[in-house]
Amino acid sequence: MKGFIFTRILAGITIIAAVFIGIALGLSLAATANIRHQENFVEFAPALPTKILDINGRLITEFSADEKRELVSLSELPRHLIYAVLAREDPDFYNHRGFSIRGIARAAFGQLTGRNLGGGSTITQQVAGTLYTDRTEYSISRKIRELWWSFQLERRYTKNEILEIYLNYMYMGPGTYGVEAASKYFFGHGAREISLAEAAILVIQLSSPARYNPLDNPNTAMDRQRVVLDRMIEFGYTTAEEAEASFNDYWDNYDYTRASTSAYYNREDAAPWFSEYVRRELDGMMYGTMDYYRDGYTVYTTLDLSFQEAAAKFMEQGLIRANREFSGSQGTRLIRAERVYAPIVDLLSLYFNLGEIHATSEAQNEQKALARYTKIVNPVVDMAALIFGVQDLKVLTNTAYVDLKNTTEQNVVEGALITIENETGYIKAIIGGSRYDESNQLIRATQGRIMPGSSFKPLYYSAAIDSRKFNAASLIYDLPMVFHNENGTPYIPLNFRGEWKGPVLLYEALAQSMNVPSLKILDGIGFDAAIDRAAALLGIDDPDEKRRTFPRVYPMGLGIISVAPIQMARAFAVFANQGRDVTPMAIRSVEDRNGRVVLDTERELRIRQRRMGGDIQVISPQNAYVMTGLLKKTVETGTLAHGSGWGSKFTFRDEDGNRYRIPAAGKTGTTQNWADAWTVGYTPYYTTAIWFGFDKPGNSLGLSLTGATLAGPVWGDYMREIHLGLEMKEFARPDSGIIDVTVCSETGLLKTSACPGDITLPFLAGTQPTGYCDVHSSRMPINSLASLDTLRLDTLSINDNVLGELRMPELRQDLLPNRGTTEIRSGRGGSPQTGTGLTGNENPRLFTESPDYEPELPNYNPLLD
Repeated sequence: MKGFIFTRILAGITIIAAVFIGIALGLSLAATANIRHQENFVEFAPALPTKILDINGRLITEFSADEKRELVSLSELPRHLIYAVLAREDPDFYNHRGFSIRGIARAAFGQLTGRNLGGGSTITQQVAGTLYTDRTEYSISRKIRELWWSFQLERRYTKNEILEIYLNYMYMGPGTYGVEAASKYFFGHGAREISLAEAAILVIQLSSPARYNPLDNPNTAMDRQRVVLDRMIEFGYTTAEEAEASFNDYWDNYDYTRASTSAYYNREDAAPWFSEYVRRELDGMMYGTMDYYRDGYTVYTTLDLSFQEAAAKFMEQGLIRANREFSGSQGTRLIRAERVYAPIVDLLSLYFNLGEIHATSEAQNEQKALARYTKIVNPVVDMAALIFGVQDLKVLTNTAYVDLKNTTEQNVVEGALITIENETGYIKAIIGGSRYDESNQLIRATQGRIMPGSSFKPLYYSAAIDSRKFNAASLIYDLPMVFHNENGTPYIPLNFRGEWKGPVLLYEALAQSMNVPSLKILDGIGFDAAIDRAAALLGIDDPDEKRRTFPRVYPMGLGIISVAPIQMARAFAVFANQGRDVTPMAIRSVEDRNGRVVLDTERELRIRQRRMGGDIQVISPQNAYVMTGLLKKTVETGTLAHGSGWGSKFTFRDEDGNRYRIPAAGKTGTTQNWADAWTVGYTPYYTTAIWFGFDKPGNSLGLSLTGATLAGPVWGDYMREIHLGLEMKEFARPDSGIIDVTVCSETGLLKTSACPGDITLPFLAGTQPTGYCDVHSSRMPINSLASLDTLRLDTLSINDNVLGELRMPELRQDLLPNRGTTEIRSGRGGSPQTGTGLTGNENPRLFTESPDYEPELPNYNPLLD
């Protein structure tokens, strides 16, 4: 014990000795001619915020996250604020020369006795320590440097100037610096309108912002505020009556429900999700001493605030609708459960003596009571714990909030949107979730790992088109079927409503999002081709990531993988950009405060893309054009027709009043159990991906909320708004390698006059059908067969440069259909089997020569396939 006391005494003597040595050294240095003639200062320069600008130069926000500061002159501040600072921090400020012997002695005595008697630093020392030293360093050398700079400040600046620097520079709470920013943060108004009691609250932040934060610790702040007011009364700066009245007014109007958050989250921000994405990008780009919080950069971005405003508007509408319908359907399910299933469970529990599952059991009542406490009682208890300073109770309420947050993540519908300009990769808008704040910072548009459902199908359809085993008119059967994975496990896919369409063309299977035909296509090209193409379109190069993302099982073909909306938008933008690489980017360039370009992100990207040469083609222009043709059918007649208003949302008028329709293409997606709803679509200008779903799995949006009914209309409304005023523009058609062919809408073969309908589809040259429809032509009168030459008219629309490669097909009697069945491939890719499915370009043999013959489907057992 004696040794401990001796150590403290020795430490105190050492500190005092060091202080006096420092004072003597500082006085001698200040008197030298060198110091008098050469100002050796770091000039006071408050940190400047970094400005984030959109594509048109409009301010999005400013980054000053840890230093929210607004300068104010001393003459503009009320006298009672200055008096409060002097009373609390340095009553002798206008009398000393930068240091206080009494303050130093008091601090040293506190060190010796182990008591907190306050610091020994004057206001000048605090400014010197903040500007020129690291105040987190507790050492004698630091105190000596602080004293030396204090003398220089006193010599260079007037007392009022030092006090003004102090009031504008010091840290005063969550992300705020200076009295002006702190006053706006705590009280909602500037320091010029501050009251006496509010001034006392601000002053105590100078010594310990965390401990005396009135939002986190109102009782502690109240006690310390009293001390400051009493000191002001003691020094004659105010009267007891004025102090009491101001004190009571402040706490009578105090908002106990407000939480303490960083000023970063309270900043004005026209696009908070995009700003946060840019901030994270800057984290990876800035190097060395570059600090975007302090150095005043100007960041030129790709965002268009008009797009962002439209995205926020329509996504909010979609989220409101989704949560309203989800809550309603959930309530309906609960009512049905209570009325229908609960009595059955009760009966079984009573009959078999299973008290644990009895609907009126103690466990059920406990669960209901817990839910009521979490939602209703806990917020009240939490407020009471805050008011009365019961920390143990606060811990319990925080635990309840965690449980409530987990429940919310499973029961609140979230959403995401991202728009990319096809040719440039510019990110034009980002919505990362329902709202942006401290508790909701996951940018789902870029960070989410979500199952894309059927919106994934076009990625491997692209590989199927290039394989030349399939084309837009390939006939495929949509019937129940068993697929066997590589490990032998069977997989039986179902369609959306359990409906089966029978024979369909490939384009229709994609437009109507049919599962069995899609998996037959996946089976026909193999996993390797499908995975390689999907990875290339999604921008996945790393072999390990590729292996983790794409499981080699058939459910992969239905989008049972995890990707981010930005990846899906990039994949579809490649289709729109003639197969060329699209790299999403948010930052074009960054300038420092002097206008010098320090980061030229876009220029560097364009140089890399030019160096890629032919490798910039992710897929061929011909493949991209065929895929766009297929996906246009989804918008015109498929699952996205409703969302696009059957194309009407892309119909505009020019200056002369003439109507024109900008073409659009896309795909919807709904995952298993209706958990996620997607739409990814594009025009010649922009690509947008939209998702709705839950942050945590385990819930269903319900049958009424799908990619077609929820995400689709939001996509259509939003895309219409961002295309207003744009000129007509078609998807670019390759100069060669593409043939448009009009085929029978039922068989996919060249149309005849007997075909009930036809459709014109794009084909890779050489993959187009060459035989006439023999299903409907077999029912034609024999005398009409002689006029087949007339049926060839208007059947092919071809490019001149491939005209010489084509031969018009001849109708041969030996090719007329024979009675029998067709062959299909099993789900395992094995040998042909007798069945009802058709794949590839096989000509269907559905009818014999007899026009009255109607085929009978064979007995089909998918379990034996």
